[in-house]
Amino acid sequence: MQTPFILRKTKIVATLGPASSSDAVLGRMMDAGLDLVRLNFSHGKGSDHAEVAERVRALARERKRAVGVLADLQGPKIRIGKFAEGKVSLAPGDRFILDAACEMGDQTRVGLDYKELTGDVGPGDTLLLADGFITMTVNEVKGPEIFCTVVQGGVLSNNKGVNRLGGGLSAPALTDKDREDIKTVAAIKADYVAVSFPRSGADIDQARALLRQTGWDARIIAKIERAEAIDALEEILDASDGIMVARGDLAVEMGDAAVPGLQKRMIKMARAKRKLIITATQMMESMIDSPMPTRAEVSDVANAVLDGTDGVMLSAESAVGKYPVETISAMNRVCIEAEKVAEFVPEKDFEGKDFSSVEQSIALAAVFIAAHYPLRAIAALTESGTTALWMSRFNLDIPIYALSPSVETRRRASLFRGVYPIRFEEASTDPEVVLERAGEELKRLDVVAAGDLVAITIGEPIGQPGGTNTLKIIRIR
Repeated sequence: MQTPFILRKTKIVATLGPASSSDAVLGRMMDAGLDLVRLNFSHGKGSDHAEVAERVRALARERKRAVGVLADLQGPKIRIGKFAEGKVSLAPGDRFILDAACEMGDQTRVGLDYKELTGDVGPGDTLLLADGFITMTVNEVKGPEIFCTVVQGGVLSNNKGVNRLGGGLSAPALTDKDREDIKTVAAIKADYVAVSFPRSGADIDQARALLRQTGWDARIIAKIERAEAIDALEEILDASDGIMVARGDLAVEMGDAAVPGLQKRMIKMARAKRKLIITATQMMESMIDSPMPTRAEVSDVANAVLDGTDGVMLSAESAVGKYPVETISAMNRVCIEAEKVAEFVPEKDFEGKDFSSVEQSIALAAVFIAAHYPLRAIAALTESGTTALWMSRFNLDIPIYALSPSVETRRRASLFRGVYPIRFEEASTDPEVVLERAGEELKRLDVVAAGDLVAITIGEPIGQPGGTNTLKIIRIR
């Protein structure tokens, strides 16, 4: 039997859009290595996202795969308004007004979708528009008008974003639109929901409370893209299930040179706290128009893998690019090669750490044994996926198979680094029978062979979430 997944530790997340809307392309993307799809709630209607999510899951079922769904909330629209001619050209030294009362812009001024900007900035502040391509210095704020001088010019077109150098914009992380979209997230049973522009752990707590009101328990990914989020990184990590290193807006607010160091710091902190990490923005940007990545992009993806990210994410490359399938294939190759040289030093990882529960102790005991005994794999029989998640925080050089009867758990595990979800439903409550059947299933999938040693974790009594309390090493027959 052909194994229903690619044995690659780092997971590939792809944003869906016009370039990846057909079943034919989506299917080829899955065959090339897609693990998780991102639905961008900045575009489209809730019904559109629901329809796409169902098609993704249908295609995954055909392939006997677990493909997760990440719903990415739009967040606050910190943008300028529109121009009568669609765009203007600005030169250094030009005077320009950001006018909250302006309905249609011209060569001298433009409106603001984010009306509160007038209260967030003052003389001497630097504003960055269009992802930092245009820079202005604030001279004066009078009523609804922000009087500026252009420092770095260029073409400024409709609805471009606005950032303040160093952060400090007061826009709330969750808008009225986001609150409505959370209901859609629950309706389509998205596995993950990404919260845009959080400033504190309280923003994540609010999103989780709104989710729980719907009765759905999607895992929450905090997008780190504000300067304030860096200052509050620890509390945001504690409140969330994972983070996205969103390098676009973060680079604008913090300066592009600061981002590589921040990326490494964020990944290290997240892994230490047993949280998930997605690294995003321009990872394969040139492949929007090219069938091959640049060497710099290859190095960028490889470095994220070596840092320990769970997932690497595609945005425009897979949403509107010419080569979505080829981009995933390229990313797959790069991840596999980088993983060959990733270092695993379990003794260092365990230094100074105490285990907080029996379940965690069993999971990490399996990891330690794997480093010192010739195991072929670890299999976690799991209801919630927690045991597999804990194991995945270490850079094991053997695969972790999450055997679960829960389709939701398997889809969530599609983002866990080094974890491969497998459908496993067993009617028996006899642990010995279940362990034997688990070994048979791994052998049937051609991921182990007769004579291989496998560590299996299981909870007794069987079928209760959060009850992993047994570790056994078996030899496959």
